Amino acid sequence: MIKKIGNNGLVVFMVLSLGLNACKEKQEKKEGKGLAEEVVADADGFVPIFDGKTLDGWEGDPKYWSVQNGNLTGEVTPETLLDNNTFIIWQGGQPSDFELKLEFRIADAGNSGINYRSDKIDTIPYALRGYQADIDGKIRYTGQNYEEKKRATLAYRGEKVVIHTQDHPDEPGSLRANVQRNCWQSREVVGSLGESDALKTKIKHEDWNEVHLIIKGNHLQHYVNGVLMSDVVDEDTVNRKASGYLGVQVHVGPPMKVEYRNIRLKQL
Repeated sequence: MIKKIGNNGLVVFMVLSLGLNACKEKQEKKEGKGLAEEVVADADGFVPIFDGKTLDGWEGDPKYWSVQNGNLTGEVTPETLLDNNTFIIWQGGQPSDFELKLEFRIADAGNSGINYRSDKIDTIPYALRGYQADIDGKIRYTGQNYEEKKRATLAYRGEKVVIHTQDHPDEPGSLRANVQRNCWQSREVVGSLGESDALKTKIKHEDWNEVHLIIKGNHLQHYVNGVLMSDVVDEDTVNRKASGYLGVQVHVGPPMKVEYRNIRLKQL
């Protein structure tokens, strides 16, 4: 038998229903239902900054950057040759002290790099100026510290280096004048991490390699596959940077492809 509900009973029923729905919605939010997945740090404190599915949180030219097979992919074709190096730039902040881990795979003809503590260049779309963990397909430069559009090579693979401020840094053109043979002249090699050719054997050709950057204060360390490839202490108070944008590059040159995956950041 169905009993009729009076006005007061109807009000109570509606209130109870709304309350139950609110509790259900709160519980669903708590469980993450219907919401974007929460980004959680791993046991070592690293947080993924690329989801393996989309370019969300990254800004770059879609002519060159896409997600393919779960990898952040930069590709230059015969129809899209570059006039300037172009980057895809992480939009989540401008890290200062941090550790970055990722894996890369690059074609033999490829030239790329991981920029950090970098500035955007207003006159060139998707361009960065700053420190770079160099990467190339022929493994000539992979592991070195190269400063894009600034002081050029700071440390070759296998070098432990202290960077000094050049004499008379305020003179017009002094920055360009202090770069010779694509290398910063006010640098001092203070130790060896091993011969460059021997370290090269630790890097896989056209296969996946892991990069680990440890960037703390003015101490910049580039590891590839667990091996320290370059070590820089930057004492150049005029030109060094304490924070800035993070991004990865495709370089002017022949058609190429570079892939990145498992990109994880731990801010210190």
